Amino acid sequence: MTTFPFPGLNLAIATPFDSEGRIDFAMLEANIERYLALGVPGFVLSSGTGMHVYLTKEESADLIRRGAKIINGRAKVIAQTSALLTSDVVERTKFAAECGADGVMMLPPFFEGPTDDQGIVEFYTEVAGAGLPVIGYNVPHAVGVTVTPSLLNELCAIPNFCAVKDSSGDLGRQASLIRTGRPVMNGADNLVPFALFAGASGLIWGGANFAPRTCLALVAAATAGKWDEARKIWAALEPAMSLIWEGDYVQSVYAAAAITGYGAGNPRKPLRALPAERVETVRAALDRLVEMEA
Repeated sequence: MTTFPFPGLNLAIATPFDSEGRIDFAMLEANIERYLALGVPGFVLSSGTGMHVYLTKEESADLIRRGAKIINGRAKVIAQTSALLTSDVVERTKFAAECGADGVMMLPPFFEGPTDDQGIVEFYTEVAGAGLPVIGYNVPHAVGVTVTPSLLNELCAIPNFCAVKDSSGDLGRQASLIRTGRPVMNGADNLVPFALFAGASGLIWGGANFAPRTCLALVAAATAGKWDEARKIWAALEPAMSLIWEGDYVQSVYAAAAITGYGAGNPRKPLRALPAERVETVRAALDRLVEMEA
């Protein structure tokens, strides 16, 4: 694709749940409106932070349909369409297109899926035929597949394949992907300013759920080349972004969002809300962010 369609911050929005564990669509709308008012330019619906793997196929579809309708062209919409069966990924991708999504993101085949480059290329070629810009997903510790620079070059030759999201957490490896000149989106919260400095094309950022105002300010400063300003903003963000990356990621994002006023309820089972002592650790890491986000 000639123009990268998802620059800047794409919020991997937390899916809100009510006290009985059902998707709370009223809370979803309220949160989306607040993020839009701040200027968030892109959203990822049914993201990993949004608990995609713990949503039924029908729930994910409903989330994408309703979320895209709420956003209604005011920001870019990326839908995660990952599934075990390639035919399901294609079906979900076509549905996302019908809902008005601007692009889709999906894991390569996982749980004993192909690990050879040709198998990965064939998979993405098939799903890219569904018609939407496709973002591949590099998360080797969870999937067992590593997107290398040579594989990225092959993938970017596929019509409609537009970028890879790198959630490896390894800045050196991400930099090697960026050096290919292909679009790379950072998906590691603890690497954001470093990835932007290295030339990442965009961000898919789960931690931005709890600090959207500050995250947007960081991206704006980095985009303008104001690195001294970006460094000061990152000093406020870094403790929390590093903490959530250490473990219990999704649960920590939900807890932090509740503290800063962007609550989405509790994560869905089998994940549990953080224990009280861990919540206090998260609260301490947020420090100035609570005031900055008020």
